[in-house]
Amino acid sequence: MLNPWIVIGGITLLVALGSFLIRPRDLPWAAKLDRPGWLFFEPAIPFIWTVIFICGAWSAVLVWQAEPGSLKTWALMGLYLLVEIITVAYIPATLRFRSLSVGTGLGGLGVLLGFILTFLVWPVSQPAALLLLPYLLWSPIGTYTTGRMIDLNPEES
Repeated sequence: MLNPWIVIGGITLLVALGSFLIRPRDLPWAAKLDRPGWLFFEPAIPFIWTVIFICGAWSAVLVWQAEPGSLKTWALMGLYLLVEIITVAYIPATLRFRSLSVGTGLGGLGVLLGFILTFLVWPVSQPAALLLLPYLLWSPIGTYTTGRMIDLNPEES
């Protein structure tokens, strides 16, 4: 049987590769959008999300190890997967629909589900819940930034 970290890490990587669903013809739309002046850290965002996904996968492994194979653990794994899918869908969906509102909605949903996941994980494994803190801190920043971009680009909402 495979180690849980291999399975969870592999699934995390496969879902994260979903960000490659971006079509090159969608990129010029995003490039022309006005961004907040304080968004100087934009080049670091892929690195930040890589760290967040690693923390999320590690969190899921700790939950699995705490109660392997239980119905509750499987339900939590499903919620981890849902949060990651919503998070990864943010960029392709925003670009495909050319709508910052779509991104803001997905970001807000991710924030909400991230808090629910953390709340449900806490009784199972406090270290696992703490590993979700980077997501809980960063996701609202991304969602807020997209909301600010709507203010700067009202025709693209």
